[in-house]
Amino acid sequence: MTSPQHASSARWAGMLFGLSVVAVMIVAVAFRTPHLKQRPMHGDEAVHGIKFGELLEQGKYEYDPYDYHGPTLNYLTLIPAWLSSRRELSQVDEWTLRIVPVFFGVALAVLPVLISGGIGRSGAIVAGMLTAVSPSMVYYSRYYIQEMLLVCFGFAAIVCGYRYVRGRRAAWAIGAGACIGLMYATKETFVIAVAAAAAAIAAVVLLKRKESGTEPATRGLRGRDIAWAMIAAVAVAVVLYSSFFTHPRGIVDAVRTYGTYLERAGDKQIHAHPWDYYLRIILYWRYGDGPVWSEAVVVLLAIVGAAGAFLKPERSGLDRDFVRFALVYTVLMTAVYSAISYKTPWCLLGFLQGMIVLAGIGAAILLRICCCIPTRAVVVALVAAGCVHLGRQAHAAAGEYDCDPRSPYVYAHPTEDVFLIVDGVERAAEAHRDGRDMPIQVIMPGADFWPLPWYMRSFSKVYWRSDVEPNEPSAPLILASPSVEPALLHKLYELTPFEKRQMYMFLFEPPYYMWLRPGIQMVGYARRDLWNAMNQPPAEAVETEAAP
Repeated sequence: MTSPQHASSARWAGMLFGLSVVAVMIVAVAFRTPHLKQRPMHGDEAVHGIKFGELLEQGKYEYDPYDYHGPTLNYLTLIPAWLSSRRELSQVDEWTLRIVPVFFGVALAVLPVLISGGIGRSGAIVAGMLTAVSPSMVYYSRYYIQEMLLVCFGFAAIVCGYRYVRGRRAAWAIGAGACIGLMYATKETFVIAVAAAAAAIAAVVLLKRKESGTEPATRGLRGRDIAWAMIAAVAVAVVLYSSFFTHPRGIVDAVRTYGTYLERAGDKQIHAHPWDYYLRIILYWRYGDGPVWSEAVVVLLAIVGAAGAFLKPERSGLDRDFVRFALVYTVLMTAVYSAISYKTPWCLLGFLQGMIVLAGIGAAILLRICCCIPTRAVVVALVAAGCVHLGRQAHAAAGEYDCDPRSPYVYAHPTEDVFLIVDGVERAAEAHRDGRDMPIQVIMPGADFWPLPWYMRSFSKVYWRSDVEPNEPSAPLILASPSVEPALLHKLYELTPFEKRQMYMFLFEPPYYMWLRPGIQMVGYARRDLWNAMNQPPAEAVETEAAP
């Protein structure tokens, strides 16, 4: 029989745990939601935003096996768009798009609560708080790409799988299958996470079999439940890739795409980085006179957590099977992603989440082996200091350095000159009689004009070109790469007949050239009559000057 004192203590512990969960959620939201419109749209974000526009306006989505990744991001973005009464792409803003990864970033921080039975309540809270304040997690939770969704669905599949193994409830098996289906429908690299998880499960089973007097936790799993999980995974993927059965070819393309991605994985030119690229971002990164970026506190705690794989459960108080799974899974994920030459910084999130879970386990172990209150207080203080250290970096990453190349999370990112370019186009439209129906030509070799299609989505006559077309009539407003200036000026002043020739003026103030991205410049030309209309003083000023 439980004593009243023990019951009261358990009740207080439960309340403290509940309040801690709420605190994790509040911190995660506080770091992810402010100023979502502030950072210029990355080219990838703009591409996905335009793709979403087709779904929003036409109700049409067709999976492209060469670009764009899976459909979950697009379909889930319909929710905030509809809730905010957006029916056209021109009405959609950055907040509407970015709130989707924000939601999954917050969910990822809360999910460790569901495995507190395996890693301890303290481990779950520490893992959740580290996720909430990790600069990598915060930065890419505010990024309209698939990575945060993929990581969240992947961890949710692990959570559901763990709950099923412990409770044998079919609902958890189906949930795990559905999450795997969502992973498949999110991004093609889901196969790495699934393969790593399968290998980790196999490793745990083999270790258990070698230990005398023990049986693997997977023993006795019901085949019917596994079948339902597989059906759920396939059903979710088929429904989404077929665009709810309106585009059956998408199912075939979802398989064909792996030829493309296998080719990219071994690419030695595009996005190729050395094997330690991700580890340098996590452990120590400094570029030029920028600040030092480091999530070494996560790695140090994760190393302590890895020891839980070798400690007896009665000593660690943790589920050793799950700790072993987390360790093998994280090591394999880290090794595979490091081995692939094609690297982008957001791809580190998958194995960083594994490190964070191990870090939570490490904190739980330290709190357990520290028997007296003073030593536990020291552990709590050190973990809190580590969270503050990460939080300061997260605040800087999402604020002052949100598009600064001295941040490791900023990758081929547009500069704030994008806003000046867009402002010039807006002013030209205000001065032109056709307004947003004014013809505009954008000439950038290799179609290197992103993210401008997103910012110019409300203009109806924008002609995107990779080179100067001599026989095409010149628009009143032209944006171009400096590399095509000779050909453009030759067209405007030499190929154009004298009687049709018109003067063009620089659109932007000196130095005239804007940085679209580091290394990519853009120059603007406004036809003389448009330039005069743009720079005509207000009527009141003219009248004042004319007065005697």
